[in-house]
Amino acid sequence: MTRKPKKAAETRRPSQVSRGSGRSAAPEAKLTGSRKAAAGEGVLPGMPTAKKTTQRHGFKTNEFIVYPAHGVGQILAIEEQEIAGAKLELFVINFIKDKMTLRVPTAKIVSVGMRKLAEPALVKRALETLKGRARVKRTMWSRRAQEYEAKINSGDIVAIAEVVRDLFRSDTQPEQSYSERQLYEAALDRLSREIAAVQKVTETEAIKEIEGALAKGPRRGPKPAEEAATDDASEEEAA
Repeated sequence: MTRKPKKAAETRRPSQVSRGSGRSAAPEAKLTGSRKAAAGEGVLPGMPTAKKTTQRHGFKTNEFIVYPAHGVGQILAIEEQEIAGAKLELFVINFIKDKMTLRVPTAKIVSVGMRKLAEPALVKRALETLKGRARVKRTMWSRRAQEYEAKINSGDIVAIAEVVRDLFRSDTQPEQSYSERQLYEAALDRLSREIAAVQKVTETEAIKEIEGALAKGPRRGPKPAEEAATDDASEEEAA
């Protein structure tokens, strides 16, 4: 008769232990879950994380800059994104006229040639360049076209002004070919946009200033034979 109560006691003890362990484990599970929720709050897997930065390498948000391959753009933000497992800090640049947004790694601004807008003194030098005599080399057009395109994409405001000066045609000169016109308009667009950004005027006003400078240059028409021979000699020496 004494053996039966012992067995009953033995069966009760494990159930009490299991119930006790269940009570202690439940709060731990809830605590762990709450920690995970707090750590991952508002973050989705694969979602790029933005780093709030307003300035990097001397450039700041809302600033207008020159990107050689596309001209004048505005820095909208400086953000950090994770791409292929690596974190990259990027300039988000908007080119309003081209309706394009470009993301450039901040570490590559030197290699791509990104720069600040030209100083007023350099803009003045570019405008003075427009007043000079056009210097057109007597080489094949394809070669000259490559040189003009390289100047346009160099981001150098004075070099771009040289292209505008050399390809400009007055009313007394023969009309431009289609390819000449395309390069002239590309150079004029780059130059006028930067002048407008520096002087805080419209592009239309900047173009008028450029055309005014071109009009002050040497008379653009057929050259006297003697003057043309002098120019040819100087071009040969320069080559």
